[in-house]
Amino acid sequence: MILNDKIKATEVLLTGVNGESLGIVATSEALAMARKLKVDLVCTSLFSSPPPCKLVSRGAAKQEAAKEKQDIRKKEQPLKLKEIRLTANIEDHDYETKQRQAEKLLSSGIAVQLVVKLQNSKEGAKAKELLERLLKELAASGKKESGIQVSGKQAAIRVNPL
Repeated sequence: MILNDKIKATEVLLTGVNGESLGIVATSEALAMARKLKVDLVCTSLFSSPPPCKLVSRGAAKQEAAKEKQDIRKKEQPLKLKEIRLTANIEDHDYETKQRQAEKLLSSGIAVQLVVKLQNSKEGAKAKELLERLLKELAASGKKESGIQVSGKQAAIRVNPL
């Protein structure tokens, strides 16, 4: 963000304090106008000729820039992840509860890791079947990140919100 005297262009496309267009004005004239109104002259883009500038109340430009930086930082944060644990021999009521819990998390923008704990090696196929069923029912609110991983004592899959 370029402020006041740091603007090097000879003329600027000026916008007033209330958003009204003041047309193309010499930079020195725009700076004089800014001093008279006790505001800052802020250049919004350097990629056009003449560069668009606006008159903004003092300090507001810096606050706006800080807010933009904060929003960008917020968007760059990694997706939150919650783990939901199940067993291969789950009852219908418990299954429905876990399904509702997963839907609620996905709809609020949180990724879900579905983990089925295995008691013995013969439960692997049953766990995979359970996760596939759960994926079908969660298709409206999330999509799987990769395939179902069955390893030793657990079967797991990650579901990201849509």
